[in-house]
Amino acid sequence: MTTFYVVRHGQTAANAQNLKQGTINTAVTHLNSVGKQQAQTLHDTFDISFADRLICSPLDRTQATAAILNQGRQLPVSQDERLLEISYGQWDGQDNDQLLAAYPQYFDPLLQDVLPSYVEVATDGETFEHVQQRVAAFLKTTAQAHPDEQIIVVTHGFTVKAMALAILKPTDPMSLPEPANTSVTKVMVDAVHGLQYLAYYNRLPQFWRAMT
Repeated sequence: MTTFYVVRHGQTAANAQNLKQGTINTAVTHLNSVGKQQAQTLHDTFDISFADRLICSPLDRTQATAAILNQGRQLPVSQDERLLEISYGQWDGQDNDQLLAAYPQYFDPLLQDVLPSYVEVATDGETFEHVQQRVAAFLKTTAQAHPDEQIIVVTHGFTVKAMALAILKPTDPMSLPEPANTSVTKVMVDAVHGLQYLAYYNRLPQFWRAMT
């Protein structure tokens, strides 16, 4: 059984401004002071030295979060493009509130986030299904390569959600909101028997004692 502790990166300026970050990797998508403190708080409450390795998305905001978590722990670090955030195509970098006002039919009214049908307008955007497929492939092949290891993964909000959707397969993907910045989600994968389990989702540092 391979165990993944999946962390969403700390807050960025784009998060604070409610922008669609997607795969943008510019200064506005780097960790802000709040995000750096969030990562430090997680570092102080979640000692990752028990793990065998750390894998993160190639984007700056995940790498910076991973570097803070790994201070004094010195886990081997690698990157995997399958952990990238969903790309919203033409909507990357756009103001979410403005998009919601212009295209309300493509947003969940409660979550105020995009529905799978958003790609009808943002035609270069990545589908929910494609993200689920690539993260499912990441979990499978990584578990096969590293059986019985404990792995820290630092990635993005929708990417974490996509992992959970790939495991739970709910009828409505909007029934699962995206996790909070620097939350931890625990996934267990038995590559031999093809089994996957979502142990918990979207837990924050103050609840760490209940997470290990």
